[in-house]
Amino acid sequence: MTSTQQIPNYRVPADDDSYQASLLELSEASVEQHFDAFVDIDWDAYEIDPHDPRFVLPAHDIVGGHPWYQALSPQEQARVGLYRQANIMKVGLQFEQILISGLMNYAFGLPNNDRSFRYSTHEATEECHHTQMFQEFVNRSGMPVAGGSVVFRAVGMLLPQFARVLPVAFFVGVLAGEEPIDHLQKSLLRSEHAMHPLVQRIMQIHVAEEARHIGFAHHYLRNTTQGMGRGQRAFLSVLTPLIMRWLCDEIMKPSARARRDMGLPDEVYAEMFWGSDSSRKFLRDLFADVRALCEDIGIMNRPARRLWRRMGIDGRPSRYRSEPASAAA
Repeated sequence: MTSTQQIPNYRVPADDDSYQASLLELSEASVEQHFDAFVDIDWDAYEIDPHDPRFVLPAHDIVGGHPWYQALSPQEQARVGLYRQANIMKVGLQFEQILISGLMNYAFGLPNNDRSFRYSTHEATEECHHTQMFQEFVNRSGMPVAGGSVVFRAVGMLLPQFARVLPVAFFVGVLAGEEPIDHLQKSLLRSEHAMHPLVQRIMQIHVAEEARHIGFAHHYLRNTTQGMGRGQRAFLSVLTPLIMRWLCDEIMKPSARARRDMGLPDEVYAEMFWGSDSSRKFLRDLFADVRALCEDIGIMNRPARRLWRRMGIDGRPSRYRSEPASAAA
């Protein structure tokens, strides 16, 4: 249940009138379709058993497809799969707590009659429901997950300040956190893998609303970069791949504690993230939409391309929003 049809195409010409129209459209979509974590999910209808085979990760997942994981017993595959899904949700809610704080900092300085205020508060409301949804799953899973790395959790309280002092960097960070999870969840929902119905419902709700959130970040960056000078564009062009890779690693790679709890050997971890050809392709596929945006807004210059390649996240940009990775190879 993706809502990509409900958001404006992010390749429309950027000017203030189209930006304001997009903000209004996004705000109205938030009113017409929104979810409540404790209304739209019947939590008591779903039992979570750590040995439930529906928690086994699919073969196309970066962990599920690795020989180490496939050699585990079915019960251990389910336990590790549940732990990984719970930990990603925990990292996701920590990221969204940072996002909510940043959105409030951003909205605090907006003038009257700025449509960004209305949409920012719509998005913050939806993200609050996402954090409740993710935390409720973590609680019911019984898994002792901590989410992001020690460094990520330590600097997390500082990151929302960028929404006031350097908002363009903040919204680049928004995409760096949202795009990887969105790509992962869409690929799972598109697959024929039989997942646990509670996980599936959470993903459906999250993907539906994140389409608007990602759309807003695209529109904001498109509109803001129109007024940037050459030096500012050059700075943003090299900052973007650095932020993308850092936050992607925080979300996708299990922390030291998670690796210990999952029983993931160091050498397997090193190959899984991102030491093999298949894992490096998975990493590149996560950012096809962002690469398309960078091309469109003029911050994919020669030094930036080299840095994207150095970060291991280069590749062909997507031809349209949420193009399947198999088509974007």
